[in-house]
Amino acid sequence: ASGLVVAVDDDGHFIEKISQFKGRHVKEADKDIINAVKDKGRLVSKGSIEHSYPYCWRSGTPLIYRAVPSWFIKVEKIRDQLLECNKETYWVPDYVKEKRFHNWLEGARDWAVSRSRFWGTPLPVWISQDGEEIVVMDSIEKLERLSGVKVNDLHRHHVDDITIPSSRGPEFGVLKRVEDVFDCWFESGSMPYAYIHYPFENRELFEKNFPGNFVAEGLDQTRGWFYTLMVLSTALFGKPAFKNLICNGLVLAEDGKKMSKSKQNYPSPMEVIDEYGADALRLYLVNSPVVRAESLRFKRIGVFGVVKDVFLPWYNAYRFLVQNAKRLEVEGLTAFSPIDQASLRKSSNVLDHWIHSATESLVSFVHQEMDAYRLYTVVPYLVKYIDNLTNIYVRFNRKRLKGRTGEEDCKISLSTLYHALVTTCVAMAPFTPFFTEVLYQNLRKASSKSEQSIHFCSFPSTTG
Repeated sequence: ASGLVVAVDDDGHFIEKISQFKGRHVKEADKDIINAVKDKGRLVSKGSIEHSYPYCWRSGTPLIYRAVPSWFIKVEKIRDQLLECNKETYWVPDYVKEKRFHNWLEGARDWAVSRSRFWGTPLPVWISQDGEEIVVMDSIEKLERLSGVKVNDLHRHHVDDITIPSSRGPEFGVLKRVEDVFDCWFESGSMPYAYIHYPFENRELFEKNFPGNFVAEGLDQTRGWFYTLMVLSTALFGKPAFKNLICNGLVLAEDGKKMSKSKQNYPSPMEVIDEYGADALRLYLVNSPVVRAESLRFKRIGVFGVVKDVFLPWYNAYRFLVQNAKRLEVEGLTAFSPIDQASLRKSSNVLDHWIHSATESLVSFVHQEMDAYRLYTVVPYLVKYIDNLTNIYVRFNRKRLKGRTGEEDCKISLSTLYHALVTTCVAMAPFTPFFTEVLYQNLRKASSKSEQSIHFCSFPSTTG
């Protein structure tokens, strides 16, 4: 407001207007201000309160809050539109959208987008000395045309000296760029179009693919990136910037405190990966509260639990198949080549049909949960499936798999196990890309028409 007096200058000293303390640093003047108030008989109470206080992390000096002039975006004008756009999005978990984000949008204030720093994207606003004439540059071409200067770099030290003659005549002087740069969240929020240089290039690419299908970030971004994405896309296109969103919680140290580099209160991620594998770490995180906006206390033992409960039994079922397929060759029988699934449906063994059905159920469950962006439901289902595969199918079919019920029956059971493993690996490849690739590279040797990598395979469909 024009009536607002900012009593402190850029260096934290009182201005001329504050005659009694002019030129003094605000912190140093505290005691004298109290005495001045006391002398005038206006002192109500004097004392010390201990509280946390912000310090500059570079210089270690105390900070003060000071009113500074800013450029704003009129968010309050589009508040209703923001709430409508929010309805078009799907969040996991949904309460972050319905409560936290909705409430934040409902109380949205105009957004101060300018910062008084050196590094940053300069505000593209040129203004006359009398403040009457304002020109916003929407392209390099416009700046070059109005200034007559060739522009190769948009950083401050390249554009700050570029001036534009006033359109009202030479007596009005020139227009200069305002001092400020953008809040860097403005740039993050512009990501969907800025990264492909829209609207200057890739128009069709952008228009066909906007809004984006999916974004993921931490819960703290409700007021950060999620918000700026939504504000800018609503203002520019009347649409949300994304269709689906997964909101992560925070990964904390085992004692529930924040992970801290200086305190070293967490195991090195590379150590964990070297010891248990990247897939075990990934599954541990996917199977935790962190993928539904809750906190996770990271426990190394939990990653080992994934190896024990998921990878070892899964690998044992695979190893059992490989050993018995190799045995056929060793015994001089025809090399193992899996029977196609259509023929296997004619099997008279009830467990063959049962494990085929269980595999189809796993595939359709993964499909359904991924369509709903629920990562955390998949691992418990996979553990149950692997338990069925190893402790029921393999255990009850040991004789058949080892060839003790005849060569034909052996081939049928090995083929059933083969297809169950291949299908499970392909369905789980996005979750455990390394482990499934290793298994697949060996399993594909028995099949003539296989893709070179599991990650080239189409996601299995369910035939019901």
